Amino acid sequence: MKVLVIGGGAREHALCRSLSLDPDVTALYCSPGNAGIAEVAELHPVDALDGEAVARLATDLGAELVVVGPEAPLVAGVADAVREAGIPCFGPSREAARLEGSKAFAKDVMAGANVPTARSYVCTSPAEIDEALDAFGAPYVVKDDGLAAGKGVVVTDDVEAARAHALACDRVVIEEFLDGPEVSLFAITDGTTVLPLQPAQDFKRALDGDEGPNTGGMGAYSPLPWAEPKLVDEVMQTVLQPTVDELRRRGTPFSGLLYAGLAITSRGVRVIEFNARFGDPETQVVLARLQTPLAGVLLGAANGTLDAVPALNWRDDAAVTVVIASHNYPGTPRTGDPIEGLADVEAQDAPHAFVLHAGTRQDGDAVVSAGGRVLSVTATGKDLTQARERAYTAVGRIRLDGSQHRTDIARKAAEEA
Repeated sequence: MKVLVIGGGAREHALCRSLSLDPDVTALYCSPGNAGIAEVAELHPVDALDGEAVARLATDLGAELVVVGPEAPLVAGVADAVREAGIPCFGPSREAARLEGSKAFAKDVMAGANVPTARSYVCTSPAEIDEALDAFGAPYVVKDDGLAAGKGVVVTDDVEAARAHALACDRVVIEEFLDGPEVSLFAITDGTTVLPLQPAQDFKRALDGDEGPNTGGMGAYSPLPWAEPKLVDEVMQTVLQPTVDELRRRGTPFSGLLYAGLAITSRGVRVIEFNARFGDPETQVVLARLQTPLAGVLLGAANGTLDAVPALNWRDDAAVTVVIASHNYPGTPRTGDPIEGLADVEAQDAPHAFVLHAGTRQDGDAVVSAGGRVLSVTATGKDLTQARERAYTAVGRIRLDGSQHRTDIARKAAEEA
């Protein structure tokens, strides 16, 4: 099978790494890719938001499966254009991707499917904003209705900060605060059959101890030793299958990766948000634990034959990923700094630890930073303690001027396991 992956972050590097290890994949392409992905896939330039250009590239390459990684191309309808060209595509249609593209649409779907979530108001005027903030009180949860690259949500006790964020959005969802730990659960679906993956937990705040501003994610781990064994089955029954069924009932079937961001509250599981694609950095740890070859599973979802795919096999290993971010992230990042030590990790830590590139590019013989989140250093081990040790040992070999990373990824879970 010839596979084309669209995107250029650490999520896409994780996907390409898994696909490159699949014996059924005879050729692997990525557009636009990055310096790390270039080691496992052939890179091609493309405007990832231009569906016709992506479909044309896939046709020219003879791709038999296209995997769309990021949310923006999905919301732009790229998967529709690829399917119209007669090529199987892993990723939801423009209409179904509204589940991530519009928080208000997602809330409406959840109401129709009777999925448990936070009470909320959709606001478009200052008066509605003030009324909603007053109704819920602190902590205030304010979400930009549209895509915001993981930075559209503000959770604060400061009503003025909450109001300022709300007023800066065209349309905003204000909702009650959900207590309890957060969990990410991915499911692969063809619009009817739903195949859950293993749960993970990510770390959104920039600094240790969950301090600092929200980011796209500073690290993740899987499995969750503290989670109830029945968690995946419960979420399947109350969240994932009902949501897929509701979207099919509405005439907008969801095919691809359905990501449920969950809060395990004192009143039970509640959905914080849906995403329409693999999450970053959770994908890095989930795929590190997946033993089943990936291409056939993704093709089954794209072709509507997921019911024929055997149960997934998982390694017993734990996995931890630590994000190395550039100077000033999540503000405007400094780019163009050389990255050193990548070969040291490969020489001394493989195969238990490896580096997935996010914001990088090749500059002559050097690899340099090209974004906010630069690298996802990922490691596996017999338990979270060993996986953490291996990940941070590898992080210590990498040199990037002004870079930052959290030192407490999975620490609490490892101590309590």
